[in-house]
Amino acid sequence: MNRIEHAISGTDFAVYVNGLRIDEQTEGLQLVGVDKRAAAEGALHNVSVYRYSNSFDVHIESHIIAYEETPLVERWVSVLNVGSDSVTIERVDSFRLALPEDSWTLMHYKSEWGAEFEPVRMELANEDVILQTRQGRSSKDMHPWMSLIGSGGDLLTVSPMWSGNWILRCERIGVSDEGAGSVSDEGSSLFEVSGGLNDWEFAKVLQPGETMEGIHVAIAAGSGGELNSTSIPFARVGRKHWYVSNAFSRSLPAEWNHWWSYEDKTINEDVFRANAAEAAKLGIEICTLDAGWFGPSEAASEWFEHRGDWEMVNTTRFPSGIRALSDYVHSLGMKFGLWCEIEALGKAANLSQRHPSYPARRDGEQLGYLCFGNPEVQEWAFRTLDELIVGYNCQWIKLDFNLDPQAGCSCTDHGHGAGDGLFEHYKGYYRMLDRVRAKHPEVILENCSSGGLRIDLGMMRHTHTTFLSDPDWPEHSLQVFWGATTMLAAEVCLHWSYSEFLWNYEKQQFHPHSPDLKPYQFDYYTRVAMLRGFGISQKLPQMPEWMRERLAFHIDFYQRRVKPFVRSADLYRLTGQPVRGGLGDCWSAFQYSQQGGGEHLLFVFRLPGAEATRAIRMQGLDAAAAYQLTYLSGDSQEESIVRTGEQLMTEGILFSGLEIEESALLTINRLTALESVYN
Repeated sequence: MNRIEHAISGTDFAVYVNGLRIDEQTEGLQLVGVDKRAAAEGALHNVSVYRYSNSFDVHIESHIIAYEETPLVERWVSVLNVGSDSVTIERVDSFRLALPEDSWTLMHYKSEWGAEFEPVRMELANEDVILQTRQGRSSKDMHPWMSLIGSGGDLLTVSPMWSGNWILRCERIGVSDEGAGSVSDEGSSLFEVSGGLNDWEFAKVLQPGETMEGIHVAIAAGSGGELNSTSIPFARVGRKHWYVSNAFSRSLPAEWNHWWSYEDKTINEDVFRANAAEAAKLGIEICTLDAGWFGPSEAASEWFEHRGDWEMVNTTRFPSGIRALSDYVHSLGMKFGLWCEIEALGKAANLSQRHPSYPARRDGEQLGYLCFGNPEVQEWAFRTLDELIVGYNCQWIKLDFNLDPQAGCSCTDHGHGAGDGLFEHYKGYYRMLDRVRAKHPEVILENCSSGGLRIDLGMMRHTHTTFLSDPDWPEHSLQVFWGATTMLAAEVCLHWSYSEFLWNYEKQQFHPHSPDLKPYQFDYYTRVAMLRGFGISQKLPQMPEWMRERLAFHIDFYQRRVKPFVRSADLYRLTGQPVRGGLGDCWSAFQYSQQGGGEHLLFVFRLPGAEATRAIRMQGLDAAAAYQLTYLSGDSQEESIVRTGEQLMTEGILFSGLEIEESALLTINRLTALESVYN
């Protein structure tokens, strides 16, 4: 056990009750006992139970789940009011730990629309550092993730498993002694790391007998200064213990969605049917009808003002109705998906007049969404989604959310208090999602929020896949995938290939009919989407024939050769993170390695601004073994060479012939001793 693994194995916590901070050093806090709780196979769940009974009487449980054969733990705290009077919970830190003495570099991501996973690096020096969101969505302003990297390569990665407001603190607690063991002649700052639910504008009243469970936080120890050393355990534990899945989601269906090429302006029944017919020929497995199907039929109406009235269909655009469109898609051998913003409430929606207790309000002002802290809203949402799924025969629901709840609802007639409305909103939203999955176990639920502004491990316990970002130009797409996979496995990430935008967005310059577009560039754009859950948003009937043929080849190849790696392999990022505007690494390489080490898949991309030559060094191979490398070009004369694991990890594979916006795809398979002799 290294020193970070030792640090994360503790059960230190802090809660604030009735204005009093309670932690392990608080006078009057008693350790009642340590329990072993039931846990899934491969997990150990221990609970330290404390009692504080001076001015009030509460039990505090500090939970830790250790996942076997990984350096990863899951932490949270529960507070039970065992007294006769109510108490107010003002802050719950799910974990606290002291960083070992060292010089530490903090890495985290900023996030805005179209600018997700923007990397930030800074030294922990003499000031506290607070990472948080107060926007009410987990990935607005910052993503719920950070890593601390020590001078010797020790790594601590932390991710709050929550979809609302969270906080992580790196707080200075002293200065190390000078002399032996100090990291500088002047002594270095010592830091404590803590966090969990953001305490901004938060307060929860517990009546006698009531319990509050704080948010869960995932914490992993790594080494070598290498983010792969924590991202791989995050992905492995996610697959085995956290993510929800069904047979359809595990199949990683190739998706076509109408949005970017048609938006809500030019989509209609005929356009969708024409695209579905082409999608079926290409091997697409599901067609999703995004925004534009819903709302009044008048030309001047704005559908977003009517969100909440989901029984409305724009019959001008879809005169035959949505079920007829779904039936047509199914007749082509594909499945049908539908967009819905179930949490949102438009200003003109009749729902708020019919049910005035449904809207979220703060200080009397409507916030533009429905309060899922209200059990009646949960029931309404479940029935609404159930009716959409059954009535339109949907196998995929894209759940969007395009606003910032900030501190959330302060109503006291919804079943929550004035200070815990947002907390109870997400608890209620999670419960509703679980009910939908239980009723429709083979339907995929997609998480989307203005693209990637609500990406977190809490949501991934209730939805099957998460959309990474609205824009999808290649550099941006590679950047957000690189960042997302520091906390998520590739198969729960969804992002489309380079889309042809209907509106003029300067970054989205894909023009399928451009005479300057080369086939290798189209391969590059499409292979970026093959790194994860695969989707496209293109005008398929207008696509040039050569491009349709190439797209069909890529979809078939993805289904036959790539899916098994995306679904179950360990992912190594072999290059630095690309950063929008050419500010990051301009070579991007991803290695997928099946557990056991025998099969590997390598994607390599040369971005604009890249040097002409790069050696890509692989990781996690058997140095003494021989491996056969096969360059997958799509023709029958694919080139193969043999190298040792040591050569591949130290010398690497030299790429010197790729054009800008060209890619390479290779399989690397370990040879048996006999095969090595004959090669």
